[in-house]
Amino acid sequence: MLNRLSLRLRIFLFFLLLAVGGLVISSLALWVSYQRMNDPALIGAYIFAGILIAFGLVALIVGVWLLFDDHVAKPIERLSAQLRARAHAGVSTDLDLQAARYLGDLAPAAAGLAEQLTETAMTTAEAVAAETAHLATEKQRLTALLTEIPIAMLLAGPKHQIVLYDAQAAGVLAQIAPPRLNASLFDYLESTGLTDAYREMSKTGLDVDCTLTSVDGRQSYSARMKPLGDAPGYMLVFEDSVARIPPEGARPLVYDFDLLDTPGDDVFEDRPLRDLCFVVFDTETTGLLPHKDEIVQIGAVRVIKGRIVEGEQLDMLVDPGIPIPAASTRVHKINDAMVLGAPDIAKAGLIFHQFSRDAVIVAHNAPFDMAFLHRHAKRMGVEWTHPVLDTVLLSAVLFGASETHTLDAVCARLGVTIPATLRHTALGDAVATAEVLVRMLPMLTARGMATFGDVIAETRKHGRLLEDLN
Repeated sequence: MLNRLSLRLRIFLFFLLLAVGGLVISSLALWVSYQRMNDPALIGAYIFAGILIAFGLVALIVGVWLLFDDHVAKPIERLSAQLRARAHAGVSTDLDLQAARYLGDLAPAAAGLAEQLTETAMTTAEAVAAETAHLATEKQRLTALLTEIPIAMLLAGPKHQIVLYDAQAAGVLAQIAPPRLNASLFDYLESTGLTDAYREMSKTGLDVDCTLTSVDGRQSYSARMKPLGDAPGYMLVFEDSVARIPPEGARPLVYDFDLLDTPGDDVFEDRPLRDLCFVVFDTETTGLLPHKDEIVQIGAVRVIKGRIVEGEQLDMLVDPGIPIPAASTRVHKINDAMVLGAPDIAKAGLIFHQFSRDAVIVAHNAPFDMAFLHRHAKRMGVEWTHPVLDTVLLSAVLFGASETHTLDAVCARLGVTIPATLRHTALGDAVATAEVLVRMLPMLTARGMATFGDVIAETRKHGRLLEDLN
C-alpha cells in the first residue's frame, strides 16, 4: 500500500507525524512539569501554555511542509514525469530546470543524462527511419497492387477478428458497418456460414467455398476461405463483390499482423493495456450544457496496439435540430447552413456506436461528451456501456493533480502539436487526444500500471478534477 502512495502524500504524512509527535511530547512535558510543581493554581497557566505550544508547533510544521511541498516535492514529481515522458513517450522538450532550482544538482544531472540518452536514441532512430521508409515504399506498392485487383480480400484471426483488409474489402464491410481492425466478423456477417466454413477448412487444410450473409440479412456474398499455412487464422476473398463497391478514392491497406496472436478471454479489468482497442473521440456542440445543448460534430479515431490506425476515423457533421448560437460558431466555425442535411444525433450516434464497438472509449473530459450520448441513447436504440478512460485523469496520474490538465497543456507537455486550423474541430481534437493517449500508454506501463484495472484504480483517485471541470 505504501509503495502506491505519491511522493507528495508521503511527505505530507511525514510532516503530519512530526506534528502529532511534537504535540504528544509537548503535552507530556507540560504534564510532567505540572505534576512536579503540584500546584493546582498553575493548572490554567499550563493549559494556556499547552495551547500556545500546540498552535505554534502546528503553524511552524505546516509552514515548513508548504515550503517543502512547493520547492521539493512538486519539482521532484514534475521532474520525474518529464523524465518518464522522454524515456517512454519519445518527448524531446527541454526539462524545466527553473522549477527544480531548489533541488541542487539533481535537475542539471538529470538533464545531462537525458541529453545523452536522446543523442543515442537519435542515432538509433535514424537507422530505424531508413528501414521504415523502405517498408513504407513496399507498403505503397502492395497497396497500389491490391487496389487494382478486382477482388475484395481480408485476413482474420482464429477468433474471427479482422487483421487486415484492403480497399475493396473496406467497401464491402462499409455497406454493413464502419470497417474496423480487430472487429469481429460477426459484426458484419451471419456467424453460421463463417463458423461452418472455418470448421471445414481447419479439418481439411484446404480452401473452402462458402456463401455468407450480412447480419441484417439484406446481402449475400460468394466467398472463399483460404488457410494461412503455419499462421493462425484465414484469408477471406469476396469473389463477386466488385459491382457492389461504391466508387471511392483509394483507401489505404489497413493491417496489424500482431492481431493474429489473439489474447486470452481475461476479465476486462485484467486485460493488458497493449491488448486493448481504444476509440478516441471529441464533439463540438451548440453550447456547454449537456442537458439542453446538442452535438453538431463528432470526430473519432481508433488506436490499436499502441498506434493510431490510419484510415479508420469518423468525421461527421450532425444536425442539432436547433439553431447554432453565434458564440458557438465563433469557436468551432460550424453554422446552421453547414449542418443542413446532415444526419441527426440518432443516426450519427448509431454510426459512432458501431465504430466504437468492443473498444474502450477515450476523451478529454469524457463526462461532458458522454452526457450528450447518454441523453439520446434511446433515440439511437443503443446502450453506452463501453469502458471509458479520460485523458484529464491520466494526466493527473502521470503528472500530478496540481498541474494544469487542459488539452493544450497536456499536448505541450507531451510534444503533441495541434494545427491551429484543426483546434476546436471534433476530428482535430480527437487526433490530438489520441496522440496524447499513445504517448501516455508506455508511461503508464512504466509506472507499474499494466492492466486496464490498474489504470482505472489510479484515475479514480483524481475524480474530483472532473467534478471541478463540470
